[in-house]
Amino acid sequence: MASPGGHHHPGRPTGSQVHRTPRSTEAGMMTALSHDSTLRELATDEGVLRYHEAGDGPPLLLLHGSGPGVTGWRNYRHNLGAFAEHFRCLVLEFPGFGVSDPAAGHPMATAASSVTRFLDGLGLQQVDIIGNSMGGIVGTQFALAHPGRVRRLVTIGGIGRNLFSPGPGEGIGLLSEFTDAPSREGLVRWLNSMVYDRSLVTEELIEERWAQATDPDTLASARLMYGSKAFAARSAAAAASDEAPYWALLHRLRAKTLLTWGRDDRVSPVDMSIVPMRTIPDAELHVFPDCGHWVMIEQKAAWESAVLAFLTRKDAA
Repeated sequence: MASPGGHHHPGRPTGSQVHRTPRSTEAGMMTALSHDSTLRELATDEGVLRYHEAGDGPPLLLLHGSGPGVTGWRNYRHNLGAFAEHFRCLVLEFPGFGVSDPAAGHPMATAASSVTRFLDGLGLQQVDIIGNSMGGIVGTQFALAHPGRVRRLVTIGGIGRNLFSPGPGEGIGLLSEFTDAPSREGLVRWLNSMVYDRSLVTEELIEERWAQATDPDTLASARLMYGSKAFAARSAAAAASDEAPYWALLHRLRAKTLLTWGRDDRVSPVDMSIVPMRTIPDAELHVFPDCGHWVMIEQKAAWESAVLAFLTRKDAA
């Protein structure tokens, strides 16, 4: 892990923080990217932000979702090689999830502000963004607030609102149950709700997620987001608020947007995609079959192909 330090050049960490990712001489494929070789630190006035970096090219910011034991690395580790062939990939670890330094405030609010701190700290004025679930909401809110700073936006489930299916979705209910009373069995029930193919829920995945999810600080942060009391308080506040929800402002989104969705998503059912698909001015929707909430994992090759085609497509003259 590199030591935090000052910044001397737009977009590049100093000294030992720089890691040049090697490339294979055969077929131009990326060699294996490890957790430690890609890990970086960025010192900010609100603590250290940790992130993973791989590849060279235009900057691509990847934002992770939420849930027990989540990290940016665990969301995107198997996708980095494909994207690092074309982009300088930056996987930000949000505060409140046990990797970056915690920040004061609600984890959703600190996630949004951490994106600004992160890009400003690296001297990056404009990026493409991929956001998984909660990360898609954060990326969308950032693009709404800073329209000139996001060129293209890719979301994975998560955004919009339920139209025909009951909300919150089954997976969110299981997440709330686990957060209120953590148990290994509850974690397995939640993990099974995330996927179409339950064989993906391996013992290794369960143990990895359990260790992080039961860390006291991480669990306290999760309860601010997904505990039943937090849900009730947030619903009451939204009902009493005069402020429009973000999904009612999607007509203002200027970034070209690709919405990606699993047809069998039980966390954010596919009917949630209708509002963003209809109201974002330049939006495309790609729905993947035999796929739950983790599209980038369950439909890895097809999802990478669709996203790379979107991100690398030439703008019309």
